[in-house]
Amino acid sequence: MYAIVRAGGRQEKVAVDDVLTVDKLTGEVGSTVTFPALLVVDGDDVVSSSADLARYEVTAEIVGAVKGPKINIMHYRNKTGYKRRMGHRQPYTEVKITGIQAGK
Repeated sequence: MYAIVRAGGRQEKVAVDDVLTVDKLTGEVGSTVTFPALLVVDGDDVVSSSADLARYEVTAEIVGAVKGPKINIMHYRNKTGYKRRMGHRQPYTEVKITGIQAGK
């Protein structure tokens, strides 16, 4: 069984016990978060109607915080002596999918 969920502005294909990297979430390590399901596939059954998807819940546990790769930014203006060097690392959160269940 797997589901397509919306996480941090992107759509991700997840199954139980998958570790997923999403945009930074508020919460402590070990706390539980839920994601809205956009599509659920269980064997031969595909659930895609919004009325049926309202029953499904994808739960995940926060594993920890990670950072993305370093991005180097260089500003330069010719003949003025202006140079500026900056860097950026995007913060992410790792989550482990703990369940895809039909509730309610």
